[in-house]
Amino acid sequence: MAYPKVSHLSSAVPSSPRFPAIEEAVLKYWAQDGTFQASVENRDAGENGDNEFVFYDGPPFANGLPHYGHLLTGYVKDVVPRYFTMKGRRVERRFGWDTHGLPAELEAMSQLGIKTTDEIREMGIAAFNDKCRESVFRYTNEWEDYVTRQARWVDFDNDYKTLDLDYMESVLWAFKQLHDKGLAYEGFRVLPYCWNDQTPLSNHELRMDEDVYQVRQDPAVTVGCRINDGELAGALALIWTTTPWTLTCNLAIMVGEDIDYVVVESSVPTGTSERYVLAEARMQAYAREFTGDSKGDVSELVVARLKGTDLLGLTYTPPMSYYLGHERAFRFVPAEFVTTTDGTGLVHTAGAFGEEDKQITDREGIEVVVPVGIDGAFTHPVTEYAGQLVLDANLPIIDHLKARTRLDADGASGEQGSITDGTVVLRRESYDHSYPHCWRCREPLIYKAVSSWFVSTTKIRDEMLALNQEITWVPGHVKDGQFGKWLENTRDWSISRNRFWGSPIPVWKSDNPEYPRIDVYGSLADIERDFGELPKNANGEPDLHRPFVDDLTRPNPDDPTGQSTMRRVTDVFDCWFESGSMSFAQVHYPFENADWFEHHFPGDFIVEYIGQTRGWFYTLHILATALFNRPAFQSCVSHGIVLGNDGLK
Repeated sequence: MAYPKVSHLSSAVPSSPRFPAIEEAVLKYWAQDGTFQASVENRDAGENGDNEFVFYDGPPFANGLPHYGHLLTGYVKDVVPRYFTMKGRRVERRFGWDTHGLPAELEAMSQLGIKTTDEIREMGIAAFNDKCRESVFRYTNEWEDYVTRQARWVDFDNDYKTLDLDYMESVLWAFKQLHDKGLAYEGFRVLPYCWNDQTPLSNHELRMDEDVYQVRQDPAVTVGCRINDGELAGALALIWTTTPWTLTCNLAIMVGEDIDYVVVESSVPTGTSERYVLAEARMQAYAREFTGDSKGDVSELVVARLKGTDLLGLTYTPPMSYYLGHERAFRFVPAEFVTTTDGTGLVHTAGAFGEEDKQITDREGIEVVVPVGIDGAFTHPVTEYAGQLVLDANLPIIDHLKARTRLDADGASGEQGSITDGTVVLRRESYDHSYPHCWRCREPLIYKAVSSWFVSTTKIRDEMLALNQEITWVPGHVKDGQFGKWLENTRDWSISRNRFWGSPIPVWKSDNPEYPRIDVYGSLADIERDFGELPKNANGEPDLHRPFVDDLTRPNPDDPTGQSTMRRVTDVFDCWFESGSMSFAQVHYPFENADWFEHHFPGDFIVEYIGQTRGWFYTLHILATALFNRPAFQSCVSHGIVLGNDGLK
């Protein structure tokens, strides 16, 4: 078959050549001739793969159609390997599929017409995961047609899939290695939380794309809490919050030790003379409330001045009564991050709903409270708003605050809920701010304390920074800019999700705390050794997916009574952990191909869009550093974002 250099029969050059027809003829020739395969096989790998150019192809989700962004990345993924092929290098280009995680679960839930994890459990995890498996390969033909049509050479026949048993076993091995090194741990920490998808997110997922943060208008309130002791007894400490729903769980008021505070005396807010405590730098912002005139001089109402240190140790009555009597709570405590750029200079903390807040309550020995379910709705003891999404409870809470203020001021009746006596709402306003949304479902997130498994990236920060210097970045500023700065500010990575479709966290715990024991498994052989069998699906095939792996239990060897049982924690891995394992898991390392891997790692080249500096590039780098003390790739092209005609990604 002659190479289709032209698309016409005559020797004349056509005035209007049919380029699509020419392209299709070229593709047909390549397919019949086996041109791509020959370009690989005709080049010797060399001793220990010395003549190979190793390219890592980032795995897309196959339950969505490709778009122009994939077209741009695909062009670079094709032209660089072609260049090195023409230079005589052997360049294998193995395609991969990201098959686990929320994208697959959300697609399956949409197809099934269900919305909650309770509905998933009702239908059965096995049936739901079967639907997930089906959905992840829904568009594989379209993907292959799209990639092939753009003239990109890719090996689809030997593709890797994150749901394959071999791949999953390598993921388990990686976790076991991290755990043995003291780099994987279980913690109770505040994380971005999607109430719609009912799972936490990692902090890096909030920084991949600019559109994760969207301008949102929320109600903000300034509330006065009664001080109980000292010369300020009876005065109102003013706190400001854009999340009124967290007032249900208030545990402390944070102050800046070096901030100047004032006591303002005014009868305007309630009709009765009251003393209000707030930062001196913020008093004029409340001129209308204190003087009745937005231009009134609040300084004329100041009756005392004090430093933040003067407030430390004082106690107060919380704005709501749900946790009255909570041990060590309702005190003024120091916090370095308190500012006077907005609010009142006194910061309310609910502990469980802010990352810095929990650091403060932990330091102060205040146990946090979390009356919020997995669906983001209030639970016991917040009875007035039980079953209501916390974000939707903002306005009812504000109404109850107003009613309590009116009742205390003039005896006006109205439903006050559990607002405590003497609590005053000074101001209610609307507040426009940039707010994080779930990058999957686009619903607004909340911050919530949850139990999760983490990789301690903070322990290996210096190593990650040092290894980053060995990588050639294009553009060069990414090395010490977007990627380097991100590494400098790394926070421990939450790698577990309380979901269903994914590689299992390979941890079994005793179900009796009187006989504690934790077992971590890093291979199928280890699992079979302890349980006497492997998890198997309905077809009798070894399968690490839920619910089959959950069914493996055994008596606790550390329990002399023989009554307790080792049961697997129900979480699965975040799909970013799986894709970050790609460099070694695609070849089933270390169980197979160990010698090949040692001579082909790190990869020579990788390319994706700039957002992956906080995504795939980041997770590859974490795991390569932690497991091998090497970078995962030697050179990286990080390109920009293709926008639609609306200016959005």
